[in-house]
Amino acid sequence: MPKPNPLRKFAEKALTYPHWFAMFLLTSVFRFKVKLVGTSKIKILDTDLQTVTFFVKNRTRVRNHIGQVHAATMALLAESATGFVVGLNLPGDKLPLIKSMDLKYVRRSVGSMKAVARVSDEQIALMQSLPKGDIMVEVTVTDESGEEPIICEMNWAWVEKRS
Repeated sequence: MPKPNPLRKFAEKALTYPHWFAMFLLTSVFRFKVKLVGTSKIKILDTDLQTVTFFVKNRTRVRNHIGQVHAATMALLAESATGFVVGLNLPGDKLPLIKSMDLKYVRRSVGSMKAVARVSDEQIALMQSLPKGDIMVEVTVTDESGEEPIICEMNWAWVEKRS
């Protein structure tokens, strides 16, 4: 039987509250744990524990020299969304690790950005049953125009935690 996951337990409890408060709680904890996410003011808009939507506003702190969301911030947004959804679905005795990121910047972004990451039932079953392994996590990053300025492939691995 898989060991209980403290992040999932917290998320399940948070989701019993009104949506706005649940997202505030999840965002606050995630920003506290991942300091760069806090600095960038990335927030969680929605989750059902299998899919998550992250958002970053195009503000001065995250802009590049031409006024759009910086490439590194786009990568952080995609990595954070995929890492969060993987972290929610791993057993408590496993540690998620980013194995590789393949990012293709295909056009200039417009305004704020949103990332939607999802893991399938089959991927969750793998994470729950194998002591270590890796999966490609689906993520779509869009800007205010609804277009994808960046195409991402995120490969997440997991290993057993050391005692």
